[in-house]
Amino acid sequence: MSDVSELVTQYIAAWNETDPAARRAAVDRLWAEGGTYVDPLAVAEGREAIAATIGGVQDHFPGFVFRPGGLVDAHHNLVRFTWELAPSAGAESVVDGFDVAVLTEDGRLRDVHGFLDKVPTV
Repeated sequence: MSDVSELVTQYIAAWNETDPAARRAAVDRLWAEGGTYVDPLAVAEGREAIAATIGGVQDHFPGFVFRPGGLVDAHHNLVRFTWELAPSAGAESVVDGFDVAVLTEDGRLRDVHGFLDKVPTV
C-alpha cells in the first residue's frame, strides 16, 4: 500500500466493519503480523487483539460511524490523521481523535498510536 490516503480510508472502513469475519480480514490486510494498536483506553497486540478491540468499540457505541476528520499528513514511515466518531454520518461527533501510524517498508500498519481529543462526559 503506497498511497497513505487510501490506507487511512481503508483503516477507517475497518473500524466501521460490523461483520467480524470481514473486519478480521481487513485487519489482516492492513496490519503487519505482530502489529499493535494503543490508545488511552486500549492496548492491542497482534491482529486478533486489534480486531477484538475494534469490535469492543463497536459494542460500546452501537450503530456509530467513524469518519475521517481532516487531511492526512505523512513523512518517511509515519502517518498522522484525525478522525471522528458520530451516531450517524451527518451528526455531530461525540469522540474526536487523531492517530499516528508507523508503517512497514511495504506500507502496512506496524503500530498505531491513538489519542483522544474529545470524549463524552458520561
